[in-house]
Amino acid sequence: MSSSEPTSTTVGRPAVRPISAAEHLAFVRAQRSVSFLQTPAWGRVKTEWRSESLGWFDGPHLVGAGLVLHRPLPRIDRLTLAYLPEGPVIDWSGDIGAWLDPLAAYLKKQGAFAIRLGPPVVTDVWSADQVKEGIADPRVRRLTDLPGRSGYPVGAHVSGRLKEAGWLPQNPEDGFGVGHPQFKYEVPLAGRSEDDLLKGMNQQWRRNIKKAAKEGVEVTVSDGGPEDLKAFHDLYVHTAQRDHFTPRPLRYFEIMFAALKAEDPERIRLYLAHHQGDLVAATILVSVGAHAVYSYGASATAKREVRGSNACQWAMIRDARAAGCDVYDLRGITPTLDPDDPHVGLVQFKVGTGGQAVRYVGEWDLPLRPMTYRAFDLYMKRRGR
Repeated sequence: MSSSEPTSTTVGRPAVRPISAAEHLAFVRAQRSVSFLQTPAWGRVKTEWRSESLGWFDGPHLVGAGLVLHRPLPRIDRLTLAYLPEGPVIDWSGDIGAWLDPLAAYLKKQGAFAIRLGPPVVTDVWSADQVKEGIADPRVRRLTDLPGRSGYPVGAHVSGRLKEAGWLPQNPEDGFGVGHPQFKYEVPLAGRSEDDLLKGMNQQWRRNIKKAAKEGVEVTVSDGGPEDLKAFHDLYVHTAQRDHFTPRPLRYFEIMFAALKAEDPERIRLYLAHHQGDLVAATILVSVGAHAVYSYGASATAKREVRGSNACQWAMIRDARAAGCDVYDLRGITPTLDPDDPHVGLVQFKVGTGGQAVRYVGEWDLPLRPMTYRAFDLYMKRRGR
């Protein structure tokens, strides 16, 4: 079982109905690990969507939960795409239809023309050594060209049952799309000391961590107060300009910190790396239960030689381990191992931490109103999603 799979529960055919944010949060807290995208607070972050918490009930007992984000159809607000990112939190090892059929029936009554979900279930795992060998081998172009570690039968079961039930996979060839990534890079933490984690890293990562300490880089942890969040955002915008991506506005991060902290004061933290008074790197860590996630990062172009980014990463890994987390999640990678592909640099950076590349079941759509779904899909393709 992956670190982000829910606790196994044996049930018959549970009923689906809305639950309060308090009920939802209590259920989340009872699980070993849940994606932060499936917490009630995340619905308050995604202000452009309408959100609701749903529960699966076996009699009076709440046995599953999910955050649903509703995206209205353009110019037809009563019809929505119902999205459950990295969820729902149910027992994926059992009869999937018993869980998803009542979900589909409920959401169709509420006006959903389609459901999109992302089961938090692993299908394949590749070690850091495998990935490195794959990049060096001219015959290998993708992670999926390598033999994955066996022992994840639930992933094959889920994929097969979703396909049989008419769900449509939404996983792009390069691994990145409109939703959340199918391929991630994760560092297992359970049962490992700090020395174990350092030994698992490659020589360059260990050298960079030592370099940062020798240069006097200081990493502090902030609760995301206005001054610190503004400093992070300024650096983040600089990073976006340098690396050619569109940055989110400061207001987004203000809402994110306020919502997640209100749910749990330890849910989200900001790490700031300074060198001689200059902010050289900053990162955001989000934790739910035993799952710690590297959510956002930024770095200065100047003073890159002091390795502030490595210092932030090491501080977050150490804190996640000290907090009893099972996994440190570096989020998405593409499955490319082609050294000529510009995305392979991100893969190599994350591989340096040790850890492993992980493939999840990915995101799937169930059209509830097929004609409307086809029109929506065409509209999204025309506007570049």
